[in-house]
Amino acid sequence: MPHGATGTLTASQRRYLRGLCHHLHPVIMLGTKGVTAAVTGELRKALAHHELVKIRLSGGDHAERRRQIQTLLDATGAELVQEIGHTASLFLRNDDAPKLALPR
Repeated sequence: MPHGATGTLTASQRRYLRGLCHHLHPVIMLGTKGVTAAVTGELRKALAHHELVKIRLSGGDHAERRRQIQTLLDATGAELVQEIGHTASLFLRNDDAPKLALPR
């Protein structure tokens, strides 16, 4: 499973965030070009604003989707909360203005 650069989420925090992800709609959708500089730029903005973001991955096999996720994690420093099919949820704490209160 791909993982974020920091790896700071505890199991209970990850479980809490997965619960929040359930009602989210994807805000980033990868097209046929996959991960581009424009996509990573928009993802950085979305993470800074929301902290928890759902992404719709482009087609391809499971290995390709995992590569896409890892590229996004490496580019943003975010952490993978969950991956289900063609959808992934990423979290990145906004240290200047935290939006979500995480359990300990």
